[in-house]
Amino acid sequence: MEYWRPSTTVAAVVERDGRFLVVREQTREGLRINQPAGHLDPGESLDQAVARETLEEAAYHVAPTALIGVYMSRYRSEATGVDVTYVRFAFACRVVLHDPQRRLDHGIVEALWLTPEEIRARRDEHRSPLVLQSFQDYWQGRSYPLDTIYTHDSCLYSRV
Repeated sequence: MEYWRPSTTVAAVVERDGRFLVVREQTREGLRINQPAGHLDPGESLDQAVARETLEEAAYHVAPTALIGVYMSRYRSEATGVDVTYVRFAFACRVVLHDPQRRLDHGIVEALWLTPEEIRARRDEHRSPLVLQSFQDYWQGRSYPLDTIYTHDSCLYSRV
């Protein structure tokens, strides 16, 4: 039996002066718009991952303030024919600091601040339907306290 697991990802919804932080990134399908987002790395909590990904992709230090939602997306990879499942945790975040000298992650072309109208108008450029869905949930006021997510790190406890 083959071992299966979904990919765990995070995404940041960052608002400043009525505009939202997005990145334009090079993908197999060409240039796409996404929130700063990426995969959970080993040993990271979800809130650490969203802060790291936002820094790497957009050069902004952010602090997560709330969980917007948890999303699942399934699709069949045209390249491999394999079914892929993502579980995405979207966080509302506030800007702490911008690091304009920081080099952006490989594949990221630029970070942009767009209005809700611009985000909706560019729907065809979104990396996935989850981009607009998480923005819409944020705009509708969906928000859960960060302590909704409990992280238990068994590495910290020894079994005696």
